[in-house]
Order: sequence, then C-alpha cells, then structure tokens
Amino acid sequence: MATAKKTLVIVESPSKAKTIGKYLGSHYKVVASVGHVRDLPKSKLGIDIDNDFEPQYISIRGKGEIIKELRKEAKKASKVYLATDPDREGEAISWHLAYLLGIDPDKPCRIVFNEITKNTIKEAIKHPRKIDLHLVDAQQARRVLDRLVGYQISPLLWRKVRKGLSAGRVQSAALKILCDREKEIRQFQPKEYWTITAEFKKGKTFSAKLAEYKKKKIVIENKEQNDRILEELKKGSYTVTSLNRRERIKKPYAPFTTSSLQQEASTKLNFNTKKTMMIAQQLYEGVEIKGQGSVGLITYLRTDSVRISEEAKAAAASYILENFGKEYAGKNVFSNKKKDIQDAHEAIRPSNIALEPEKIKDSLSSDQFKLYRLIWCRFMASQMASARFDNLQVEIQNGDYTFKTTGSKLLFDGYQKVYKNSIDDDKDRLLPALEEQEKLDAEDVRGEQNFTQPPSRYTEASLVKELEEKNIGRPSTYAPIVGTLTERKYVTREKKALLPTELGFLVTGLMEEYFKEIVDVNFTAEMEDKLDDVELDEVQWKQVIRDFYGPFEKELAAADQAIEKVKVEDQPTGEVCELCGKPMVLKTGRFGEFIACSGYPECKNTKPVVRSINVKCPKCGRDIVARKSKKGRVFYGCSGYPECDQSFWYKPVNKKCPKCGSLLVEKKTKTTALACSNAECDYKE
Repeated sequence: MATAKKTLVIVESPSKAKTIGKYLGSHYKVVASVGHVRDLPKSKLGIDIDNDFEPQYISIRGKGEIIKELRKEAKKASKVYLATDPDREGEAISWHLAYLLGIDPDKPCRIVFNEITKNTIKEAIKHPRKIDLHLVDAQQARRVLDRLVGYQISPLLWRKVRKGLSAGRVQSAALKILCDREKEIRQFQPKEYWTITAEFKKGKTFSAKLAEYKKKKIVIENKEQNDRILEELKKGSYTVTSLNRRERIKKPYAPFTTSSLQQEASTKLNFNTKKTMMIAQQLYEGVEIKGQGSVGLITYLRTDSVRISEEAKAAAASYILENFGKEYAGKNVFSNKKKDIQDAHEAIRPSNIALEPEKIKDSLSSDQFKLYRLIWCRFMASQMASARFDNLQVEIQNGDYTFKTTGSKLLFDGYQKVYKNSIDDDKDRLLPALEEQEKLDAEDVRGEQNFTQPPSRYTEASLVKELEEKNIGRPSTYAPIVGTLTERKYVTREKKALLPTELGFLVTGLMEEYFKEIVDVNFTAEMEDKLDDVELDEVQWKQVIRDFYGPFEKELAAADQAIEKVKVEDQPTGEVCELCGKPMVLKTGRFGEFIACSGYPECKNTKPVVRSINVKCPKCGRDIVARKSKKGRVFYGCSGYPECDQSFWYKPVNKKCPKCGSLLVEKKTKTTALACSNAECDYKE
C-alpha cells in the first residue's frame, strides 16, 4: 500500500523547522533552506545595467546539495508551502525558492506567522496566500541599489587608496555621522561656568542650587562673578517663597521594536547589535524547554511596529490581574512613528506570557535568559498602569537670588514593579516638611567651577537611535553596519564609544567631495522612503533605480578622473626592527593587521600583531598574549615562544584553581563562567 503524500513546508533555519515540525505532526514534512538559496554573484556586479538593471541571480555556491534535496522533497509532496520569515527578506527567499522548485508564485503557496506557537502555525496553514511581489520588489530594489553603490565605489577606493576598503549606501552615511561628531569634539572650545549650591538643615540636610537672579536664569561665567555673588548672599537671609506640590505621572514604555531592543540590550546587558539579533533569532525560532520540547519564545524580531494583538493584550491583562491586582492594569495606547510599513508585524513580545523567565531559566543559556527577561518584562510593563510620584518644587529666596530644589516620593510603582528603563532615575528624594515664608539657615554656600563638555561620542546604541531618527537604513541593517565599519578599520572601539580612524576620515572626505548624495543624511532618508513606496505599490522598483543611477554614473566617472592616488601613512608601533634598526609600522593586509619594517622592500621583516591580556605565563613568568592560528582561530600563548610552548584555547584569567593551582580560563556555558585549564582537573565556578 502506497504511503500518503505529505505536505512540504520550507523554512529558513533547522531550529525553526524542528519547532514547527513538532506542531504540525506526521502529515507534514518541515525542511530548512538554511537562508538564501539564490543571490547576486559575489565575483562581479551581477546587474545588467544595459538591460534596465535586470539582476543576474545565481544559485549560491555551496547550496547545490540543499537545492537538490529541496527539489526531491517537493516532487514527493502533495503540496508545498513556503514559510520563510514574514518580511521583505523572507518574501524574497520564498520567491527564489518558488523559482527553483517550479512553484507558481501566483498560487497560494506562501504562509506567514508572527510567532512560532501551535495555534499560530495551525492557523497560518489554513490561510496560504500568493507571494507578495511588492515585498519582493522592495527587497530587490534595496539589493540592487546597494550592489550598484558598493560594487562600483569600492573598486575605486581600492585603486586610489588601499585594497580591502568599501563604501555602501547606509554604511557611508553612518560613517559620516560618526566623523561629523568627532569633528565637533575636536573643534569644541570648553567654556567656564560656575554653579552655586546652598546646604540647609531642618531635621535632615538638603541642598538647593542658585537658579535665577531677578526672576531670570542666571549664568555665572567666572570666579570674580562667583565670589561677588557669594559675598552678596552672606549679607542676606534665606526664605522659603514657594512650595509647589503636584503629582507626576510616568507612563510605561512601548513594547520593543527591533531598534529599541538593540538600544536597550546594549545599555542594560552590554550586548552589541549583532549579538542581540543572534540571540533574539534563537528565541524566535525555538529553544528546547524541559518537558515541552522546542518552543518559540518571542514574536518576530524584525519590526518597526509597537502594535500588540488583542489576544496578547487580553493575556497580559489576565496575568496582571492575577499576579498584581486590578490597580496595576493599564490602558495604554502606543502609536507607530511610520504608518503602513511593517505594521503587519507586532512589537517584539513573549509568545506565551505564562513562560515566565525564572520558570524556564534552566533551559536557557545565560544570554538567552537575560534577553528573554528583558523582552518579557518590557512587554508586561507596557500593559501596566503608570507610576505616580508626589513632586515638590521649592523656591528659596535671598534678596534678588532664587535657589531651587525638588523632592519626590513614589506614591505607586505601577509598571516599575517589573521594569525600569536604563535612563530611569526615580529614587525617592525626600525633603523635610517646609512652610512658605519659613526662614532657613544655610550651613554652607559654595561655588564650584565647571567647564562645558563636548558632545559625547556615539556608542552602538546611540548610533542605532540616530540612524532610526534620521530614517537611515532599517532595523535589520543596523546590526551589520558597525561590524563592517570596524572590520574596514574606519572605526575603532574605545570601551563602548565608536571612534573614527584617520582612514575613516579620509574615506568620508573622498565620499563627501565626489559622492555627496551617498553620504547625505537627507538624501539617504528620502531614498528609504522611495524604497518603502515600492512596498506600498506607489512606484515601480526599477524606476527608483533609474532615477538614482543617471546622476550616480556621472559622479563615478568624474571621481575616477579627479581622485589622485592617496597614500595612507602607516602607523608607527614604537618598536625598532631587530634586523636593520628602522622603525616598525602597523600595516593592514588581506588577512588583517601585521607589523612590518618601514624599510620594505630592502628589509622584509614582519611579525604578527600580539595583544597582551595582562596574565603571566605559569611556566616562565612572561606575558600571555592573544594570537591567531593558521586557520584564524584566536588562542592564547606565551610571548616567549618558541622557548616556552605554554598555550590555551580559552582566555586565561589572573586566578588560580583552588584544587590544583593551574590557571583558570573563561569557559562560558549555561552553568559555568570559569574552569580549570588543567584537562585532568574538573574544577568549575
């Protein structure tokens, strides 16, 4: 007897396939394409400019076996559903799969879901639709536009500046933002100013700052002015002239969008955008939960929307009522900054509120737990009542001078019971009981010299915020940007700050001079809107490309003629070549940075860049340094090699094993932070 044909469901990732397969049962076969299967070729432009910018897609190298397997499974199946991610990129992957498998994109072959839960998947299977070609065209427009910019400006930079450089539509605009901020910092002239603070005691000590002179804001510019005011204040007395008590309401934050999640995870958890997106993808696709199998824990992670489904609102309301009481229930309305685009998605929220972070902590890695807890708490808070504070504003008069201070007391914690934003500072600041016209004695009045500060450098979180506010790129593009800028040596990291290098300034200068529109923030934002219009069927995607390419082609030709070969100065290392005595310099080659003699080509002395980790070798006492193996894997070895062959695959720390005395190494797993470097010792902590 012939076996009944199964319905084939194709998703992108094996973990997603596993989770969905569990929900659909034995009549379905769920397989993974493992990401894109067709794309533009890496080795050439891959766009036929003369044939109206027709993309020349090819099957991705290395995907032959997967495509063969997918075709085999599709032939055996009674029906094929394409269940890739519910966004432009996912729609394009489905379109390419349909092409390779001979599926008619106008037939109902596409299923979409915002979360991977049993009910959502079963419901999605009942309502297949045809492939949305507007979404596909929006993705094609972005891909072609980025390819035209990147693959035509980058070779120019290779010829004129240095091999390995690159430019990009969003990348170059982001780099200009970083360079502009650094110029502001370098040109900043600090200005002196003084602040005067008075300390009073009535039961408890409290302070107030000088704010006004004759009811106008006061600015104290120098020590002479400060000293004169202090002398005048000594002659007068202090009287409470105004007590203004009011209730301050603090509303909860909207649930996370991709951008706000990236920002908050950076500030609160110290995750970079790439790490945040990787872990969020794991939580979305499914994590093995004890007793439940693979479970999708959050809704789709790429979204610009703060909308929440009615079912999720009802589930949250029920949870809040049961766990906190009805006074904690909120009726908050959040609105999107942009209409239409991506509003098919909800905000990022837990798929099942009952899966409290602490309940499933043992099933998650440390980082998964931290991010899931952040998402869970933020969503719950968004559905809760506002926090309320009793605020007291006090004015204290001394002649024509007005001092001001504020006290506050939490009346009702509301949403703050579960969540505080990284910028919240809502500690109680209690003032003593004061009365109008009450006389106060100042225990101390002092002036303090200050200087205005330059604007702060961007961090990855603040750059993401700036890109979003300026409408540059989209949430899915933010994560790779900083990675690309650091890989190209355009930007370095100093703690969390992003600092443009001289190479970054050089490339931005060339882009500003010869490709003004590419680095112009307004032009880039307008282009984003045009690309969104493709998705909304308000403009044809090739028209957007035609309008852009005419002027761009002329700029490209002019730049090629005008730009002279630029010499990038090598960075001195402070070392001297042991072969010829000339200075050693830091160079960048195909495989990254290395140290070489400045006397090249006469002297060909080179050595790898090694970075000390401030840990001494347990064998010989010299520094342990980070090195790279021939395959590019980082390991840690003694700087005295080859005389000393001590090495570690995991990063050693300045701490010895209490059991055997060997160095401990960072070996992070779900349950371990440090472990003994001695293979025969089982010590962990």
